[in-house]
Amino acid sequence: MARYTGTRTPRVEDARLLTGTGTYVDDVVRPGMLHACFVRSPVARARITGIDVSDARRLDGVQAVFVAADLNPGVREQWYTLNGRDDPDTPRPPLAEGEVRFVGDPVAMVVARDRYTAEDAAESVVVDYEELPPVVDYATALESPESVHATHPGNLVGELAGRPMEELAPVFEGASRVVSVTVHQQAYGPVPLETRGIVAEWSAPAGEMTIWAATQSPHEVRSFCARLLGVDEHRVRVVMRDTGGGFGQKVLPQREDMCVMLAAAKLPAALKWIEDRQEHLLAAGQARHEHGEARLALDDDGRILAATLDHVQDAGAYPTPSPVQSGIAVGLLFPGPYRIPQGTFRSRFVFSNTSGRVAYRGPWQFESMAREVLLDTAARRLGMDPVELRRRNMLRRGDLPTANFNGMPYDHITPYETFEQALGMLDYPAFRREQKDARAQGRHLGVGTCTYVEPTAGATPFHGTEGATIRIEPSGKVNVYMAGGSCGNSLETTVVQLTADALGVAIEDVSTIQGDTALTPYGAGTGGSRSGPMTAGAIAETAAGLRARILAIAGHRLEVAVEDLELTGGRASVKGDSQQAVTLAEIADLAYFQVHALPPGIPAGLEASGRYRTPHLMIWANATHLCTCEVDVVTGAVKLLRYIVSEDCGPMINPSVVEGQIYGGTVQGIGGALYEHLAYDDAGNPLATTFMDYLLPTATEVPVIELGHIETLSPGPGGHKGVGEGGAIGSAPAVVNAVADALAPLGVEISRLPLTPASIVELVDRARAVST
Repeated sequence: MARYTGTRTPRVEDARLLTGTGTYVDDVVRPGMLHACFVRSPVARARITGIDVSDARRLDGVQAVFVAADLNPGVREQWYTLNGRDDPDTPRPPLAEGEVRFVGDPVAMVVARDRYTAEDAAESVVVDYEELPPVVDYATALESPESVHATHPGNLVGELAGRPMEELAPVFEGASRVVSVTVHQQAYGPVPLETRGIVAEWSAPAGEMTIWAATQSPHEVRSFCARLLGVDEHRVRVVMRDTGGGFGQKVLPQREDMCVMLAAAKLPAALKWIEDRQEHLLAAGQARHEHGEARLALDDDGRILAATLDHVQDAGAYPTPSPVQSGIAVGLLFPGPYRIPQGTFRSRFVFSNTSGRVAYRGPWQFESMAREVLLDTAARRLGMDPVELRRRNMLRRGDLPTANFNGMPYDHITPYETFEQALGMLDYPAFRREQKDARAQGRHLGVGTCTYVEPTAGATPFHGTEGATIRIEPSGKVNVYMAGGSCGNSLETTVVQLTADALGVAIEDVSTIQGDTALTPYGAGTGGSRSGPMTAGAIAETAAGLRARILAIAGHRLEVAVEDLELTGGRASVKGDSQQAVTLAEIADLAYFQVHALPPGIPAGLEASGRYRTPHLMIWANATHLCTCEVDVVTGAVKLLRYIVSEDCGPMINPSVVEGQIYGGTVQGIGGALYEHLAYDDAGNPLATTFMDYLLPTATEVPVIELGHIETLSPGPGGHKGVGEGGAIGSAPAVVNAVADALAPLGVEISRLPLTPASIVELVDRARAVST
């Protein structure tokens, strides 16, 4: 019986993090360590006609200055494990070669004794540019005569599609109502508290590389570096200690990481690069920049007959990884948790002369944005409450198992239950009465929802397996070794909880070692909302055999049958007679130092390794987000009044951790709806390079987030589901729908984000002009 799993066990990380004694990559100091600074392009697109590094090299304290000719030829292979060796990929030169393709494109790298000297030297590097017309607007890039990459004329990275849309023409032509919306979502980014960073140290005599990295996937960094340098994997060691947020951006090495790896192999000491915030906003990557036309065909009763999505996504200049591989989920998940008999999608991915697209917490989030805005728009055009339209079409328990029109199989989900729980927490009828009274007073209140299903712990080749090693030391203390990749998602705490319960030991006797590829089993790290189910599976798989060995030794020592024993509190005792017992420390002493006293067939030692492989295509989680707001139509200000989330992630390993993940993701989605924007002007110049221009929500703008939980067991280990990405998927659509609901009496329809005060005032003025 679980003693710790499901409880609000205090986070084991907090002791060091709250006292300022965590170890982030910038805390790593190596003997004689050198520092890197990048020379970056000031223009969006240009030919490089010359680079003069002579002044920089003469500056006291400068060790080296690298350009493309120095580093790029050293590249062996650079494919990502997630994609696979044979997956068509996009260009990824370490340094710009021949042409720069966005403002911030790294052109040269200066290495000096300290960051200050490196920055001074970088300013003295002279680069001659012959400017070219940039392709800034991805939405028109397919028709542009200019190409971001000569290897991709027409700027199409790739495309994916379901059945031909023409096949659905008869359904739409025969439908009572057809509703279409085109939604444009702006570029914004993960913006973790800790920027990117890496320290690389090459040992020439041994031919070995040691890397300290801010990463979500240390084993992926190791594999990538080994391929890049053309060395055996066992000659690369990657260490990650504490990482201050990742949100998908830090899963895979980017071009600057490649430069540091390549340069370190040419230098006599370790090389450190820590990105500053301006660099981060310039070059760390953008996400969410896309648009799509979404259509619904409905009958007279508001039941959905068919749906389509024609989707276009900005890939930027150097996406990580290829957006085609990751972007397929937008179309596949577009049907969401609704009964939609027929439908299809088309997704196109387009290069532009802007920062490259990166993964960001639910990279497929646009499917929910497009679908949920479409549903609210359809309800208003039908003269129906958006809640009622959803009730008529949402999947219920009796519909399961089922598959959406793309063939994605659904089971073990509760969209209708979370929807109704959220409405009940608000008291939806009471809010509609309040809204009516407010409108009579000239106030504009609104309510919006988003219900989604989220794939977690998928059985992709890289994400579908996870390993663990558990060692019981001679003292009886327990160490758990796992790949890790914890970036604030408390993998240390949840692993300790799961292990303590699996072995029946006190939680204070369990420690975990993570994030060191020299010590831990191979794993994909944290991403794809996989950590909870996959670590639970790895621990269960590993602990089962170790527990059986412990009980066999205890039974032999106590001269009782194994089935008569129970293991709890670090003691194996006879059921009904707690005095007849042997401690785990005594069992360990036998296993290590009195091997002659072990029962026949039991190996010496108390250490086991195991690997879990999920048999499930997907483990589905789901939730409903509900937001109420008030909009000031004079100033355009949006005030969020209440925010409610009803979540089903299965049994919670640690409710505090789960709720923290939901809070964080929700705030990111609120930022995306109202504040954040990685904007560019027509020449490709970024307009948000500091937090004065790139606005993040603060505690002042975010209301108390109220949580409700529905618990449905998944088919995976412990019934657990992933929860890391959901908050960021459902929040932005809910906020957008709330604002649209508030402004609906004025005839306002929302098609572009973010909903800044200026944009809201413009929408209101435009609607009033049309009405008059």
